[in-house]
Amino acid sequence: MTLQVLWFVLITVLFAGFFFLEGFDYGVGILLPFLGKRDEERRMIIATIGPFWDGNEVWMITAGGAMFAAFPNWYATLFSGFYMALVLMLVALILRGVAFEFRDSLDDPRWRRAWDWALFVGSAIPALLWGVALVNIIEGVPIDQHMQYVGGFWNLLNPYALLGGLASLIIFTLHGAFFLALKADEPIRERAYQLARRVWIPATVLMFLVVGTGYFASDIFVRLGVNPGYVPLTAGATLLASGWFLRERQLGWAFGMLGASIVFSTFAAFLGLFPRVMVSSLNAAWSLTITNASSSNYTLTVMTVVAGIMVPIVLIYQAWNYYIFRQRVTRQSAAH
Repeated sequence: MTLQVLWFVLITVLFAGFFFLEGFDYGVGILLPFLGKRDEERRMIIATIGPFWDGNEVWMITAGGAMFAAFPNWYATLFSGFYMALVLMLVALILRGVAFEFRDSLDDPRWRRAWDWALFVGSAIPALLWGVALVNIIEGVPIDQHMQYVGGFWNLLNPYALLGGLASLIIFTLHGAFFLALKADEPIRERAYQLARRVWIPATVLMFLVVGTGYFASDIFVRLGVNPGYVPLTAGATLLASGWFLRERQLGWAFGMLGASIVFSTFAAFLGLFPRVMVSSLNAAWSLTITNASSSNYTLTVMTVVAGIMVPIVLIYQAWNYYIFRQRVTRQSAAH
């Protein structure tokens, strides 16, 4: 049981880190066609995440791999039930990765413009679908007594899930605007700042609306696996604080506060789920838990040893990568 709890916590941390890092990454891709008026400006925008985007996606791959090894029944039910949505997300991510590599292979404005929009689509679809997926996990989906998803694709696109998807889309876009205001030189910096000022209010309203609707659409607030205490309040407080720092034009703090809100929101969601990993909307007894979805203790023990060795190495490398490429991106640096 101790190892099962440990791996539930590790997967939670991996998803929180992924949403924090890939959130602004997606946001930059979403904003690319709108903030970059000329090709050199769009090159600047892409250069802000050029050294980081593939490293950020490692968090998603690691979280999926940890889920597969530690909780194979969770992995099987999630990936079979959400199959079409995950295929759509995978296609978008492939399109996104290809766009980074192919955009500058031809010196043709139409070619580059097409790949810029491909990067937008490849960023917007995952940003939307991650919110849809997380809300569905919280709300509950039709899972039978054999741990099999028995619903269809359209079950996943219910109004509450779409609200969650829209919230994640706009929050990630806002985080991307904060990142560009920190990382890019003028004129992108000022455009990103002005866009963030316009987007912050609807993003905040949507996030609080998702939480408020959750009181009626799920049992996460009445059946607490672990009392989250101040975690949800901290998520809300840091979101509000990001708006104050934005108004004061302290963009580093605004970026950090919004990132903290994303992390604490993820923690609150998983704390409310615990010890469940997927909720059955058909029968509460059929929900997947860390007990009935887990691997053997031997498997978890081996994984713990491997993770103890590899995770610090990955964290050190990624921190070093961000440190090396910490400079603000200018027209001159983007041109090279």
